[in-house]
Amino acid sequence: MASAELTTILNQVLEGLTADTIDESLEKLRFFFPETLLLGALDLIDRDSGKPSTIRIPYIILYKTPWGRPQYEVLGSTATYIVFPGLPSVATATAYCTCPAYAYSVLLSETQIMCKHILATLLALRLSRCVERPVTADELASMIARQCKV
Repeated sequence: MASAELTTILNQVLEGLTADTIDESLEKLRFFFPETLLLGALDLIDRDSGKPSTIRIPYIILYKTPWGRPQYEVLGSTATYIVFPGLPSVATATAYCTCPAYAYSVLLSETQIMCKHILATLLALRLSRCVERPVTADELASMIARQCKV
């Protein structure tokens, strides 16, 4: 698990990210993440940027729940994952993803701070690249149930 100091510095880099500072911020993010993870996260954000808006597929979706808690879903290369980027800081991890890479690289081997899905979600939020959709409690329950199927 990443140290509190490292997480604080990473959050400062992410908070400073804007469309105007993207090159500088990406250079700083290279300190925290291997090139493959950083490029994978950027690919999730930019996958459809060259297509007309009428045929774009959203890869990072921000669901607006009736009770105000945002819910994120990321369409990965092999499956769709639920991402929880803003967990309370008293937890050992401040983010969680349902992907296998998170379970292995972050939780078990502790070789990464986060997976590409969490990083893509955080970057997309800062760059206003999430697609927002309203969701009912029943729809949200169905989404979570799909993630739990083995």
